[in-house]
Formats: sequence, C-alpha cells, structure tokens
Amino acid sequence: MGIDQLRELAIILVQRIRQNASIDWNLKENVRARMKVMVKRLLRQYGYPPDMQALATELVLEQAKLFTEFTVNG
Repeated sequence: MGIDQLRELAIILVQRIRQNASIDWNLKENVRARMKVMVKRLLRQYGYPPDMQALATELVLEQAKLFTEFTVNG
C-alpha cells in the first residue's frame, strides 16, 4: 500500500468511527460488532494486507475506544 492510500484509508476510518460511535458503543456487543465489520470492509476495500487485517482491526477499535473516552470525558 502506498502512503497516499494509507492516508485516505485513515481519514475515512476516522470519519466512519465518528459517525457510528455513540457514547457507550464499546459496551454494546451489537454496536461493537457492527463497527468491527465496518473496519474490516474498509481495510479489504483499500487492499490492506489480509494477514494483517485482524491486528489492524483490533488496533483501530482500541484507538476508537480511547478517542471516544477522551472526547466524552475530556
């Protein structure tokens, strides 16, 4: 993947997380599962290496959790 493609992927991921994250999204299993599927689809769509998608998905969701906690509490 090129730098420009990674940058575009990161921007879209942030936009989608912001649109779909509610205050307690990480506590609700169905919302968390929907976010996980959304992240996986975007990674696949942008040609992210398949062997690294699981790790990247978990990393994105962990960062989203920290981001929403920071914006709500901070």
